[in-house]
Amino acid sequence: MKVKFSILVFPWIAHGHVFPYLELSKNLSNKNFHVYLCSTAINLDSVKNSLQQQSDHSIQLVELQLPSFPDLPPHFHTTKNVPPDLMPRLFQAFQMSVSSFKDIISNLKPDLLIYDGFQTWAAKMAISMNIPAVHFAATGAAAHSFSYHGFKCKGSTFPYPAVYLKDHERKASLAEFAQLKKDVVDKDSFFAHFELSCDIVLMKTCRGIEGKYVDYLSVLCKKNVVPVGPLITQSYNEEEGSEILEWLSKRPQFSTVFISFGSENYLSKDQMEEIAKGLELCNVNFIWVVRSPVGKTININEAMPKVFLDRVKERGIIVQGWAPQAKILAHKSVGAFVSHCGISSVIESLYFGVPVIAVPLKLDQPLNARLVVEAGVGVEVARDEDGNFRGDEFANAINKVIVETSGEKLRLRAKELSEVMKNEEEDAMNETVEQLSQVCIKYKQQI
Repeated sequence: MKVKFSILVFPWIAHGHVFPYLELSKNLSNKNFHVYLCSTAINLDSVKNSLQQQSDHSIQLVELQLPSFPDLPPHFHTTKNVPPDLMPRLFQAFQMSVSSFKDIISNLKPDLLIYDGFQTWAAKMAISMNIPAVHFAATGAAAHSFSYHGFKCKGSTFPYPAVYLKDHERKASLAEFAQLKKDVVDKDSFFAHFELSCDIVLMKTCRGIEGKYVDYLSVLCKKNVVPVGPLITQSYNEEEGSEILEWLSKRPQFSTVFISFGSENYLSKDQMEEIAKGLELCNVNFIWVVRSPVGKTININEAMPKVFLDRVKERGIIVQGWAPQAKILAHKSVGAFVSHCGISSVIESLYFGVPVIAVPLKLDQPLNARLVVEAGVGVEVARDEDGNFRGDEFANAINKVIVETSGEKLRLRAKELSEVMKNEEEDAMNETVEQLSQVCIKYKQQI
């Protein structure tokens, strides 16, 4: 009989990290692991809602206690809810949750810890207790290998020239990394989360998209980087987004553009105006998800150019807050996804065979945008040297994918990649299970 190992899964407290970790947990719980998922109460509420849609998972939720600050009440204990000016405070509170996590791991005594990049202290704690720790990266291999190359091979050119940063992106990236280092990253090494990982590193990616980058990253970090597959979050609530899907069903195949910039990216008023101008110029159907930071509400009538809403009401929907992304991308009427190019959104789009129109905003997103173009499954909206884009360039990109014959080639390539991803999905998870089991067995033998 196969030994059942217990795993403590510990993501960073951002929506874009919690849900890939949850999907990994679901898969592992179905593969003879007992899984504990640790996060803050507000994040666990979202997780419970997701788990209630399916009853075939035995995942035990464990609450992480953050210190109580008057300006940071419990409903702010997730990056999705916290106002931007309180983000450093949230980082501080998370770093101060060490004692709560120590109690958790001491009581549970798991066979393995799977940890995120912002809490190398958790990995160090586990290792000190003879519990192996494995890093799971919720971002992709191209971006990680590009950054790791810059860290380890200073002054040398990245060997894959299709993935690069423009000057304005490089400046922004340096500033973002400086802030991260100040707030959360291990002071000894920017890549300590890789270096501490026992034998392997798990990564949310697929070989069909990032195979050569997975291999190069393995060489750089001297660990076996194991792709876990696409980890698509499926909704089992048939009522979710029913009005949007009904509207979509009345549109011709591949005629509609889905526009969404993720759960924690917000456009400026100028950017929204340029997108609106572009949508008028290209004359396609669209679904546009508009989000505003916590504590602010966008007045669509004020944010959009005058009479824009009247002129496009027959061919467009503007959704404020949330939309069922996977269901929309899976719909036959959707022909392109205008995305910020977070790796989860890129993978989800390609999983459903939908080409990407890239409008990257920060962090790893520009690198993922270049990956999309290199793979032949999308185009990037042209910008000026300061990173600003105009409505006509936005329209040009949409036309290339939806209106012009070049779109057929992009859709064909996206469909090919979709099939590759789906074919490797089960094997990737089986390999993940095998690798994790080997780590557990190895450490059991050493005790």
